[in-house]
Amino acid sequence: MKKAYVFLADGFEEIEGLTVVDVLRRAGVEVNTVSVMGRKQIHGAHNILVDADVLFEDISAESADMLVLPGGMPGTLNLKAHEGLRSLLKTYDEEKKYIAAICAAPSILSELGMIKGRKACAYPSFEDELDCEEVLKVPEIVDGHIITGRGMGAAIPFALRLTSLLCGDAKSEEIRKSIVYNV
Repeated sequence: MKKAYVFLADGFEEIEGLTVVDVLRRAGVEVNTVSVMGRKQIHGAHNILVDADVLFEDISAESADMLVLPGGMPGTLNLKAHEGLRSLLKTYDEEKKYIAAICAAPSILSELGMIKGRKACAYPSFEDELDCEEVLKVPEIVDGHIITGRGMGAAIPFALRLTSLLCGDAKSEEIRKSIVYNV
């Protein structure tokens, strides 16, 4: 079974984080929400309280097939400030394991040098912060092992793309049909 970690910090965009969790779990992926705040209860950007499955300190990092960073403010800043997460992202990048970020979160990957020479997308007000070959105005894009998404409105196509990468196109299409998503 494939495994993904979705990292949560106070101020994360709930739709971006939880849509990924929901769609991947429907596809049969083992998804753990991971708090980087030192406590399991996380306050979303719109004051929705979410209980993370596990604390960052308790994960077995090498066991996941994909790391996912939702955007939102100040969630992105809180994720960016977590040294353990930054180190884990660098390790996954070196190992060419999947790393996905949506909305403002691709700025974290940019700061770490992970999208240099790649195509990427992000929330419009963060596009200037991307140090990449080309910024695209598309819902999501895969360039190698890096997946970026544009924002909240792109959460479903972003999650479906992650499903394709982990479970194959047929499973992604099955999920797309089951959620009546017709784009």
